[in-house]
Amino acid sequence: MGSLPQTMSDTIQDAWDFKGRPAFRSKTGGWTAAAMILGGEACERLTTLGIAVNLVTYLTGTMHLGNASSANIVTNFMGTSFMLCLLGGFVADTFLGRYLTIAIFATVQATGVTILAISTAIPSLHPPKCNPGKDVSSCVPANDMQLTVLYLALYVTALGTGGLKSSVSGFGSDQFDDSDEGEKKRMIKFFNWFFFFISIGSLAAVTVLVYIQDNVGREWGYGICACAIVSALLVFLSGTKKYRFKKLVGSPLTQIAAAFVAAWRKRHLELPSDPSLLFNMDDLADDGQKKKKKQRLPHSKEFRFLDKAAIKIPEMSGELMTERKWYLLTVTDVEEVKLVIRMLPIWATTIIFWTVYAQMTTFSVSQATTMDLHVGKSFKIPPASLTVFFVGSILLTVPIYDRIVVPITRKLLKNPHGMTPLQRIGVGLVFSALAMAAAALTEIKRLRSAESHGLTNDPNAQIPLSVFWLIPQFLLVGSGEAFTYIGQLDFFLRECPKGMKTMSTGLFLSTLSLGFFFSSLLVTIVHKATGHRKPWLADNLNKGRLDNFYWLLAILSALNFAIYLFCAKGYVYKDKRLAEEGIELEEQDASCHA
Repeated sequence: MGSLPQTMSDTIQDAWDFKGRPAFRSKTGGWTAAAMILGGEACERLTTLGIAVNLVTYLTGTMHLGNASSANIVTNFMGTSFMLCLLGGFVADTFLGRYLTIAIFATVQATGVTILAISTAIPSLHPPKCNPGKDVSSCVPANDMQLTVLYLALYVTALGTGGLKSSVSGFGSDQFDDSDEGEKKRMIKFFNWFFFFISIGSLAAVTVLVYIQDNVGREWGYGICACAIVSALLVFLSGTKKYRFKKLVGSPLTQIAAAFVAAWRKRHLELPSDPSLLFNMDDLADDGQKKKKKQRLPHSKEFRFLDKAAIKIPEMSGELMTERKWYLLTVTDVEEVKLVIRMLPIWATTIIFWTVYAQMTTFSVSQATTMDLHVGKSFKIPPASLTVFFVGSILLTVPIYDRIVVPITRKLLKNPHGMTPLQRIGVGLVFSALAMAAAALTEIKRLRSAESHGLTNDPNAQIPLSVFWLIPQFLLVGSGEAFTYIGQLDFFLRECPKGMKTMSTGLFLSTLSLGFFFSSLLVTIVHKATGHRKPWLADNLNKGRLDNFYWLLAILSALNFAIYLFCAKGYVYKDKRLAEEGIELEEQDASCHA
């Protein structure tokens, strides 16, 4: 009994151990638990990028598919992976919790990668090699059975990736208690290390793994991916006794759906002239839980239709002390949904950046395969390894921003943080437009070089133009990602309601997903529109006009940036909105109490 007070003081509020007991600060969480999660994320990025970054060369070189269809397979695979993050987040928040979600979906991902590795090792699961002495048209493309196995492997992998990615960062942050100042600082460092380990996994994928795939064999490269994710799973499971667990909080998607359903059910009712007559948090049963977890939000005049979800019904007077989710919501719940809706224009105008990003793993790699890959006399760079300049650009831009850009913008913009999240996103969008312009100019130079050396009709010829001419487009997109990625993450985490962190991550990742899907749609439209004349996206890049496709993306990026500026100019940050409306709220509260 003498140790009880010490034990109770060592427990963490709202955290439990693997047996469902209150978690002890000294025995659970912290860097020991976080390290196992960080290692798993590095292996996940190694696996996902190790497949995606070099997949287009496998599809064109081994499966004998066209450039356009190969690019679409890659972008659809990546788009599905990010879109399934929404499903993974919903499952984690509503049913399984983050720990089980990570364990289950890591197993699914390992299964998918194993199928992919096996398919590359079995000769019957890919078409025979082309005869070097014949034209490329004599190559036999993959048949339906071979493509079915390939798609099965890719989309099982995508399912595992989506579920895993949705929960890793959140479960890692769960290992630190944000109510303790010391642990809160360590949590901030965790996110820095999280980004670092992602970059380490990416670098290993685009250098070592790509080299093994191109020079040793695809089966070895994908086999290493499978071993990496299995090892990560075993390490993750070995830390079970060290982890801190949080109870299920339910999915924000349910709250958003409930707001619209409740508003629609009461669409014929008139809104009261006084917003204080709407159902608010004070009307809830005083169990302390709702008020404790919710940040009370003042009523706003936008999206008035949703306010009907908070209209009190006289016949329900006996039930007002209990919230009826699909018929009655509090004003705060409705306002949280409004916050999400206000972010949608910004969300929509960031999608095009990831469409540009998608070209770095598709057509830019296809360009590289036709160019001089030599460094010195003997060593040849694997085409997909050019992505190292992309990753390096990200790692270089982040410290430059922190050390140089922030001090300058802090003085110019009178902002203690330097640039706002929306300004950072805007800079990234500018970089994406410049990247496509640079890519178009490089492609023009590549085509002229092919023509001047009489290599236009030979799709397998090596054009005597250094592959390093492609570096500017990789550097520009990499720098753009450093601004856009961090700006988006900051924006969505800052502007989403406190109880919707999963929703904020889901919104962010869905822009990546839709960017990849839009790339697939654009490639399909362009290929159909130009294929019957002079195709822009020809199987023989030397006879195509890929530069026109890049110019199209540059124009779309510029137009999108103009729309983004309009949306960003009219956006009011949540903190400013609350500061402006907080005085009125306090006055209303005072008058009600009086």
